[in-house]
Amino acid sequence: MQYRKFGSLDFDVSLLGFGCMRLPVLDGDASRIDEARAIPLLRHGIDCGVNYIDTAYGYHGGKSEEFVGRALQDGYRERVRVATKLPTYRCKEPGDPGRLLHEQLERLGTGHIDFYLLHGLDGRDWEQLQGLDICRWLDSAMAGGSIGHAGFSFHGAADSFESIIDAYPWAFCQIQLNYMDVEYQAGLRGLRYAGARGIPVVVMEPLKGGKLAARPPRDIQAIWDGAARQRTPADWALRWVCNFPEVACVLSGMNSLEQLEENLATVEAAFPHHLTGPELERFDRVREAYARRIQVACTDCSYCLPCPQGVGIPRVFSLYNDGCMYETTAQSAHWYQRLLEHGRGAPSCTACGECETKCPQGLPIIHRLQDAHCRLTRDEASEH
Repeated sequence: MQYRKFGSLDFDVSLLGFGCMRLPVLDGDASRIDEARAIPLLRHGIDCGVNYIDTAYGYHGGKSEEFVGRALQDGYRERVRVATKLPTYRCKEPGDPGRLLHEQLERLGTGHIDFYLLHGLDGRDWEQLQGLDICRWLDSAMAGGSIGHAGFSFHGAADSFESIIDAYPWAFCQIQLNYMDVEYQAGLRGLRYAGARGIPVVVMEPLKGGKLAARPPRDIQAIWDGAARQRTPADWALRWVCNFPEVACVLSGMNSLEQLEENLATVEAAFPHHLTGPELERFDRVREAYARRIQVACTDCSYCLPCPQGVGIPRVFSLYNDGCMYETTAQSAHWYQRLLEHGRGAPSCTACGECETKCPQGLPIIHRLQDAHCRLTRDEASEH
């Protein structure tokens, strides 16, 4: 296992962290973790040197923290650092953070959480949390010993990320980053901003929810096949993230021994700046090839929102694009059905045109929503 310094803390973190959001489950039910498979899997990772375990209040329908608590019995708790997240979406009153932290400590079966993150911050909810005096509460929780170090995970725009970084003496932060999402949310800009301030970065979604680990479309595979050294798609994707010295730990939600073993082998020698110039150029070519598959040039700026009818316009286009880019349209169709069930799909559009007057890209949103609906419902129908 390769270890990296965790900022100024007296802790060397395993480059591979175990994310407990995509554990093996029973009968396809995310709330029913298959502990007979998941506990040995997590413990094997620890036996191989993983020392950072990431979970959250809401993962696996609220069952992930309880699972982690059980999995870390028999001496495993003392060998790792546990990170979990305050469900900020449940924080409405000043007393909510303390109540939720107490619940999480009970779930985890511990009196101390090593690394505690404010979950999924963006500019709006950060402002709301400041209204609850969240910074003072974090200070109090650390002083009382309930949590060791405070950080945050992020799902907003880069400008908001920088504002949040500068607002509190964070011990660490967590961002989404992979070779496709270089400008998405915090992106490379955020990685470098945190790194320049000595704040270690934990990376989530290095494989983009598994999309970059699956066999790629034929034209993408042809680019990888031209490399001097052959690697699996997951190996390429993990190496790209590990190549950045600002990255302290890369989380992977592994649900099989094969995935774990492959990731362990990858990170062992994936040192900062280990990728060659030609290999980095190959990533650029792959990114460009994927970009040519984009159907709607939506930048997810959300200026089109709120839709008067509640249509989740950026989400619809994201599912449409992902399905076409990664040839995962059945998966996109599955998630689109969820939008339809909540009245947020294209059929709810009344063609009022308000979104098109706000779109900085000048997209024909009304027409493209119908295109997306046809593609995603066709693929859903083909599954049954």
